[in-house]
Amino acid sequence: MQYKAKAPYRVETHYKIDAVIDADSIYVLQEFTRMRKEIRLYGLDAPEVHINRKMKQDEEKSRLPSALLLQYGLMSREFLLQVAPIGTRVTILTEINNELDYWKRQLGYIILPNGECLNEILLTSGYTKASRDYYCSMLPEYQLLHRQAQMQKAGLYAFVEKF
Repeated sequence: MQYKAKAPYRVETHYKIDAVIDADSIYVLQEFTRMRKEIRLYGLDAPEVHINRKMKQDEEKSRLPSALLLQYGLMSREFLLQVAPIGTRVTILTEINNELDYWKRQLGYIILPNGECLNEILLTSGYTKASRDYYCSMLPEYQLLHRQAQMQKAGLYAFVEKF
């Protein structure tokens, strides 16, 4: 499936995945300039991989202990690394009128060499959930993909109903 963004977007090519923070944030490295930047994936939220402020919030919302959420975060990150290992060449699509999150990280749809969107793979596989925290034009579709993953008990939903 080739990705078709809805909103006007900027395309950035010649990037490689340099590091994976968690299943909704990665570092990429531009192959020619060697510029490194963090990309927050549009429309997604994944369990954290470190105990932090957000982990406490997630614990309250989900009513799951942080130790369990941490394990789910590590599972989500591992899944991302299986789909898109370090060194994978990617294209970044960024909505022109919606480029940065609250923390000034660049938002992006990550397009893999085969044309698939990493954001969507993570959602349909049940390792992330759709999130309204950082708006994206694909949010209604992402909410549907998220719900389908829940109903099919894909990924983390094989263990819990919500995270």
